[in-house]
Amino acid sequence: MNIQHRLNGTSLHIWLIGELDESHAAFVREHLDEIFRTNSVSEVIIDMSGLSFMDSTGIGVLIGRYKSLKSKSIPLFVQKPSRAVDKVLSLTGIYKIIPKIS
Repeated sequence: MNIQHRLNGTSLHIWLIGELDESHAAFVREHLDEIFRTNSVSEVIIDMSGLSFMDSTGIGVLIGRYKSLKSKSIPLFVQKPSRAVDKVLSLTGIYKIIPKIS
């Protein structure tokens, strides 16, 4: 699992590359929380074009980050999910709380 990020003004762009499953969830959770702690942002965009697989544990990671950011009034968006990941996210209804953007 690889996580990259870039701050563009106050917009934080994050790229998840690899598989977001139980074996990588703790790493992703801790890494994202550290990125959020060390950057002052107005929005977070997670690009999932490089994510080849995500299971329910990955959904939990996303929802946890959503709640953390929402408590600070910072919106979270999902961008470019791969076909497999988009199917999982659509089936769970997560786009109702974490919008997908192009």
